[in-house]
Amino acid sequence: MRRLLDTHSFLWFILDSPRLSASGKRLLEDAENERFLSTVSLWEIAIKISTGKLSFEQPFEGFIVDQIRINEFELLETRIQHFAAVATLPLHHRDPFDRLLIAQAMTESLPIVSVDAAFDAYPIQRLW
Repeated sequence: MRRLLDTHSFLWFILDSPRLSASGKRLLEDAENERFLSTVSLWEIAIKISTGKLSFEQPFEGFIVDQIRINEFELLETRIQHFAAVATLPLHHRDPFDRLLIAQAMTESLPIVSVDAAFDAYPIQRLW
C-alpha cells in the first residue's frame, strides 16, 4: 500500500523517536508499503535547520540522501496540480507545509502518516 509521510513522521522514524506511534512505526517499517517523502518535507526540514530548530550530526544533504536510500523512501515531487489543490482548500489548517502535504495526499490519493488530527478535516485518510 502507498503512504505519504508527514514531516514529523519521517523525522521521528529516522531518529527512532518514541513520539512515533507503534502503528505508525509498523507502517513505515513494512517494506510492502510504498513510502513517499514529499519534497515539501525536505524544504520544511531545511528551513528548521537554518533557523536552528533542528540539527543533524551530518550535513543536511548527505544525511537526507542516506536516509532516503537506507529506508527506501520514494520522493514525491511537487507539481502544478498540487498547488492548484492548495488554492481550493478551506483554511482548517493554516500551516503552509501541511496544506501542501494535504493537497498532495488528496491529488495522489495517498493516505498520510501523521499525528496531526487537523488533517481529519480534509477528504484524506490519516494513519497514526
